[in-house]
Amino acid sequence: MSFTVTAGAAPLVYSWQHGSMLSALEQSLSLATTGLAEVRITDGEGRAYSPAALYQVLFGQKTAARDTNAAPHARAA
Repeated sequence: MSFTVTAGAAPLVYSWQHGSMLSALEQSLSLATTGLAEVRITDGEGRAYSPAALYQVLFGQKTAARDTNAAPHARAA
């Protein structure tokens, strides 16, 4: 799948193509920290994400699901 990272403000908008979601996320986070505006990652199906939203999709939900499904440990008496 391809991912497009866009950043900037009209009339100057820059665009980069990536073959992996992680490399697109890495570049988008880097661009956002350097101060470029309107940083977005768009996947091959047209869904657009901010760097923070894509990070949450990749890493946040898995951690939350694992924490909520964890069974408490029983203590031996």
